[in-house]
Amino acid sequence: MKMNIIIYRNQLFKISESFITSQAEMLKKFNPIYVGRKSFGPAPKNSVVVTMDDLSIIKNINYVLFRNISFFEKNLLSFNPKLIHAHFGVDGIYAIKLAQEMKIPLITTFHGFDVSISNKNLLFSGKPAWINYLLYRKKLAKNGDLFICVSDFIRKKIIELGFPENKTITHYIGIDTNLKKNKIKKFPYKVILHVARLTEKKGTKYLIDAFKIINKEDKNTKLIIIGSGILEKKLKKQVKELQLENYVKFLGAMSHNEVMEWMQKADIFCLPSITAKTGDAEGLGMVFLEAGIYEVPVVATLHGGIPEVILNNKTGFLVEERNIKQLADKLLILLKNENLRKSMGKEARNFIKEKFDIQKQTKKLEEIYKGLI
Repeated sequence: MKMNIIIYRNQLFKISESFITSQAEMLKKFNPIYVGRKSFGPAPKNSVVVTMDDLSIIKNINYVLFRNISFFEKNLLSFNPKLIHAHFGVDGIYAIKLAQEMKIPLITTFHGFDVSISNKNLLFSGKPAWINYLLYRKKLAKNGDLFICVSDFIRKKIIELGFPENKTITHYIGIDTNLKKNKIKKFPYKVILHVARLTEKKGTKYLIDAFKIINKEDKNTKLIIIGSGILEKKLKKQVKELQLENYVKFLGAMSHNEVMEWMQKADIFCLPSITAKTGDAEGLGMVFLEAGIYEVPVVATLHGGIPEVILNNKTGFLVEERNIKQLADKLLILLKNENLRKSMGKEARNFIKEKFDIQKQTKKLEEIYKGLI
């Protein structure tokens, strides 16, 4: 009989976090119960979900400010869960109270911003949950049972924050490696695809500047930008000022399935991430796995956990952060050489299948669960 476990994320089912449900739905020996303060998208079919969506604002505020988990404790006892798996350190400081009350182990997965954003920026973020994270992080480090890191880069970071080395491990979530490119009709022009929240960390500004250099030499390539965010207006203004409106298209936020359709149409995927002023950095970047499995070569940066998923000069190119010339040069090399795009794409798929197979990775995760129960 399968055991119930809690998958804990205060902001459940966000479009940008499909990797959480992808991992949970791949479990064979455990039943996931999705628990969080609010749903931001549709839940997986036939799943069990417990949220505070229908509760009063006062009760929600009480939970966010004071970590009052009585509602969850009351509504989860009947499921007899054996373990909580929280995603993001911020959520871990709420889940730790529930784990202690229910006397079950807590695993927390760290993904990126939860270890890279500076204490100053957490404190002055104006977000109660982030401030609580800063206040209770040491308690989480002391009382949490295991801390999973999505990359070696993240593991190094949380150890530097004071988390016990013997309770931290690197574990890649992975991707469905059975995915294959459909025979989608290509455009009469080449496509550089950029999928990202439009924030400083994603380096979109530098990609647009690099594309201006490319456009002077190659009028048969378009830059497709999928995503939305606080910098959207500023980036559109940048495109207009550079007179690139006919070559750069902003498609807004899209569902995961729509993004995957575009990935299959792309000739190159580019995400030139940078370390933001807040310290925020990429933990790994699931979108790189998606590009690889669809045999799309990547141009990215020597940043965060990216070098763990992109093999420089083999599955793509890695350049220095904010180096517009290097970025343009590497993109042009791929745009001019179809055979190189194909060979790098095949190498990428082989590498992802070998190291990031979600079925193999989830089997390892289930062994981790069993070791704590």
